[in-house]
Amino acid sequence: MPEIPHETVVEFPDNRLLIDLCGQFDRNLAQIEQGFGVAITRRGNMLTLHGEAEARGHANGALTTMYERLEDGRPLEPGDIDGLIRMGALPDDRGASVGQLDMFPGGRTEIRTRKKVIEPRSPNQARYVAELFSKSMVFGIGPAGTGKTYLAVAAAVSMLMDGQVDRIILSRPAVEAGEKLGFLPGDLKEKIDPYLRPLYDSLNDMLPHKQIDRMMEDGKIEVAPLAFMRGRTLSNAFVVLDEAQNCTEMQMKMFLTRMGESSRMAITGDPSQIDLPRGTGSGLLEALRVLEGVEAIGFVRFTSADVVRHPLVASIVEAYDAAGDAAGTEAGKAGK
Repeated sequence: MPEIPHETVVEFPDNRLLIDLCGQFDRNLAQIEQGFGVAITRRGNMLTLHGEAEARGHANGALTTMYERLEDGRPLEPGDIDGLIRMGALPDDRGASVGQLDMFPGGRTEIRTRKKVIEPRSPNQARYVAELFSKSMVFGIGPAGTGKTYLAVAAAVSMLMDGQVDRIILSRPAVEAGEKLGFLPGDLKEKIDPYLRPLYDSLNDMLPHKQIDRMMEDGKIEVAPLAFMRGRTLSNAFVVLDEAQNCTEMQMKMFLTRMGESSRMAITGDPSQIDLPRGTGSGLLEALRVLEGVEAIGFVRFTSADVVRHPLVASIVEAYDAAGDAAGTEAGKAGK
């Protein structure tokens, strides 16, 4: 069918899949329209895209990738579409989609875990996952909701399943963020577990609960406070340190030097949410300053554009960043 200027016609042969592609009340199409700035009309098994050529190309690539996903029997969720919009999927010269499934070096296209397949939803996430699979140590730095810890745990689970590591160790510093540990009921483990709950939540999203329990009993998965790492050598393991901004400088050096043979480390943190006592230096900030020039270490910095939680979270992060910048400017003026 000849293409009319400012229009692109895309044909999808399977009407059943097309229904899933469009979504209930065409909500998926509405999301594509809003994300790429195009208008979409539907007639039979054909979708007509209206808009500028570049925007139509992006939308065409996203729709094709969505259809291919459905052909593979995989569900299509709003977050997946949002990821395609962020990635700016474009059709290649053969008309096939080049989206979030084709961005990793070495042919790695996704993270497979026991319960689900996980894909990056922004260019920074794609680069982060590529670094996790290609480098022994990776720092993921940025605001909440950007997938830093979730993707690191997913990579750890994938490598454990593939036999690339023998165990997973997930750790966090048990630093109080306004509440006192002593006021919480229970013994030491019961006091600490709430601080480690986000790590358990990530595991539960990727592995069956019974399998997690069995692996924890066998020592293949360990979730522990950072203080428990002292004196150990962590070999043949994928180690994730979460909330690293709350490590002291000595704790961070201790943790990094635990790395043993055939191990990988992912260190994640948000420098804007340091809960350490006033006057205590953050080990994450020092590590970034000291290790920045080490080529064998990966560094990925996320921004509010990478937030994959509720869209309002990105706006909140941006508002706080703007307020911080404004406060810094005023303080600079006052100091003159």
